[in-house]
Amino acid sequence: MASFVVRRLIASVLVFLAATYLMYLLVAYSGDPLQELVESNAPNKEQLIASRIRLLDLDVPPPLRYFLWMGRIFGLPFEPFGARHFFDLGVSIDARDVNAMLGQALGATLQLVTISTIVAIILGIVVGITTALRQYSGYDYSVTFVSFLFFSLPIFWVAVLLKQYIAIGLNNFLQQGAQLPIWLIGLAALVSGLLWASIIPGKLRRKLITFAIALASTLALGIYFNLSGWFLQPTIGIVGIVLTAAAAAYCVPAVLTGLRNRGAVKTSIVTAAIGVAIWFPFREWISPFITEWWMLAGLALLAVVVGGAIGWFFGGDDKRPVIRVGAITAFLVALVIAIDRFMKVWQAYSESGRIRGRPIATIGSQTPGLEGSLWVHGVDTFTHLLLPTIALILVSFATYTRYSRASLLEVMNQDYIRTARAKGLTERTVIVRHAFRNALIPLATIVAFDIGGIVGGAVITERVFAFVGMGQLFQGGVDRVDPNPVMAFFLVVGFLAILFNLLADLVYAALDPRIRVS
Repeated sequence: MASFVVRRLIASVLVFLAATYLMYLLVAYSGDPLQELVESNAPNKEQLIASRIRLLDLDVPPPLRYFLWMGRIFGLPFEPFGARHFFDLGVSIDARDVNAMLGQALGATLQLVTISTIVAIILGIVVGITTALRQYSGYDYSVTFVSFLFFSLPIFWVAVLLKQYIAIGLNNFLQQGAQLPIWLIGLAALVSGLLWASIIPGKLRRKLITFAIALASTLALGIYFNLSGWFLQPTIGIVGIVLTAAAAAYCVPAVLTGLRNRGAVKTSIVTAAIGVAIWFPFREWISPFITEWWMLAGLALLAVVVGGAIGWFFGGDDKRPVIRVGAITAFLVALVIAIDRFMKVWQAYSESGRIRGRPIATIGSQTPGLEGSLWVHGVDTFTHLLLPTIALILVSFATYTRYSRASLLEVMNQDYIRTARAKGLTERTVIVRHAFRNALIPLATIVAFDIGGIVGGAVITERVFAFVGMGQLFQGGVDRVDPNPVMAFFLVVGFLAILFNLLADLVYAALDPRIRVS
């Protein structure tokens, strides 16, 4: 394993060096960084030109200038490199420190890309697996149509549509009273009924019952939203917390271990009950003392640890899967409780002087001059990330859905799956323990390649939404023939591509014991 990792790292470094060399030359030869000064009428034009030549080493040919840039990356302090510190990315064309520019842009873009990637992977795999299990159903055909539709749409057009119909349309809806029209509630109820009837297997009678339950539930939910003014002051509330905790307590052990595992069932019930009991104290007494994001992350980690400890207590002889059930149940319940706490400040945020009743942001990564608690800034981050995140999710979701569906269908036709069924194993065990892990192997490769693609797609998305991130850094460098910011962007993208491709090779061995990395 160690020798394999070393060989891959050496090969990756060589490829990375060649790629950075070509990228540097392409940017350097794409134009003249002195053009704006040459065409200016400034009285000290000659001094400005000479200063920029010294600043960017423009008196050195680009093929050699690359090695000066690389020398600064490795922190070589002596002439002609003159690095100020290790990993010195130099300065931009207007004498700004590129390291500082990268640090400011990287946080915003990684936040956007990380959230969109995680959500796209989870949704894509879940929907892909369910469509494979319900092959050739109405649900399968509908998801296939939607996936191909999203896959064919250019991301800049998706972003423009989101600004028009989600941001502007939803903001107008909130300002006009936030009342859903009756026809829309009826249409949503009909679609919900048809969707659930196509997902749930069984005979016609069972499908009709499922259709009726989904139809009535959606109608009741839409009417409740209108009567309570939920869109203006959203909340999950104790009823929602109890329902979601009960759903997590049932679904997590049902999928991971099966409901026959009494230890897992007890773990999920106890964990969910503790979460419900903590909801009110956290919402009213504990949350005001949480002022930093690391505190919230620490509480989430604590919830996972407590859930795992409960699983260890009830685990008996087979503790690992029960601990997993407790940890996942605790995380899901804690997530819903945190979302409910963020919702508590929604109305105050929406009606503040900076927002003025139009909370869904169309440009930027944050509201300038906004004051408030961690929860207010969390809602502000959500409103600014919503549209660009949806744009990136829609494009990636189609890929993950189709690949996960095709991969599971291929695995389900293998001989060892038929053998597992012949041994009398339950369908849940066959799918979760035997088919699902092997179906994830092709997806590991797709995820590794998609990371760089998502960062590249974020360049266009950030430009449409005026999101201050890596896209702006890259685009500004290209427009002004400024190699250092462009190379900073390329270093991050290249590093992520190498890292996730290496992780994909290691994940293969973890998913399938037949694969040995050597």
